Amino acid sequence: MSRVEGKVALVTGAASGLGLASSKKLIQEGARVILTDINQEALNDVKEHLKEFSETQFSTEYLDVTSEESWQEIIEKVELEYGKINVLVNSAGISLGSDIVSTDFEVWKKVHQVNLDSVFLGCKYIIPKIASHGPGSIINLSSISGIVAGWNTAAYNSSKAGVRLLTKSVALYCAKKGYDVRCNSIHPAFVNTPILDPIKQAFGDDEAIRKLARQIPMNKIGDTDDVAYAVLYLASDESKFMTGTEIVLDGGLSAM
Repeated sequence: MSRVEGKVALVTGAASGLGLASSKKLIQEGARVILTDINQEALNDVKEHLKEFSETQFSTEYLDVTSEESWQEIIEKVELEYGKINVLVNSAGISLGSDIVSTDFEVWKKVHQVNLDSVFLGCKYIIPKIASHGPGSIINLSSISGIVAGWNTAAYNSSKAGVRLLTKSVALYCAKKGYDVRCNSIHPAFVNTPILDPIKQAFGDDEAIRKLARQIPMNKIGDTDDVAYAVLYLASDESKFMTGTEIVLDGGLSAM
């Protein structure tokens, strides 16, 4: 229960899905976690739920990941309150749009703002803070869609592929500067989170899960804990020699 004891972690998109699951795992293993999200109401609900884990090991804060000013404010606030930042988990993300012809340009821009620009902003402003307290870790949640393309996910593919290559650039920059800051990405296939709600609404919960599972060699979709454990590993000093690479959690999909 102490794999990240004493570390301070900032998690985006933490009010639901992978961000929430990752936050819980980090809290359980000893980290002090700042859960951030743009959905303040959902954050309030999470705050009540997490009290069963700890009254002191977490806090919740509003963060608009597409806003440069919002990033600067939250990073300064966390460092002032906790004295350091060791881990950033960029989990905020959305899935919108369709094929390249059908996707509206405003939708294209919004997907990239939330999925990719947010990672740029988070890394840009947090690297100096983590480096001053090192060692530290930046964990960017990408997707198998950042490696394997789909004909009807143009914006999502582009944004998540961008996260993958930006992660490598960040890792090389930190290494070049001599910073003890690692940066890696995680690439899940289908995981049972709110991002699957549209397909569940279209086909019903059970049929939607079956349809998705049929695309996976292991014939099942992932659980949030599958990703949360990967986040925990990358946040811990167990992964001290791992940077600029990715953990692929796809049930064998990318092996085909």
